[in-house]
Amino acid sequence: MLTILYFAWVREAVGKAQEEIAPPPSVTTVAELVGWLATQGEGYAEAFADPGRLRAALDQEFVSLDVPLGSAREVALFPPVTGG
Repeated sequence: MLTILYFAWVREAVGKAQEEIAPPPSVTTVAELVGWLATQGEGYAEAFADPGRLRAALDQEFVSLDVPLGSAREVALFPPVTGG
């Protein structure tokens, strides 16, 4: 099981802040996870329509979307962080 955390407009589109999921074995990278999540309903499709607008963290470490999920227990998905 993976804990998925959603932040900002991703959370608003999906309609929840987090969930526990069991992606299929074919999902091995963050990008594949995002692609699979996009098929899970209308809000997911909206949130993940443009993966280039997303950032991710595995077990609280920032990663690129092409990183393998490996043994991660938590995946956070969020828009780019802006300074100010």
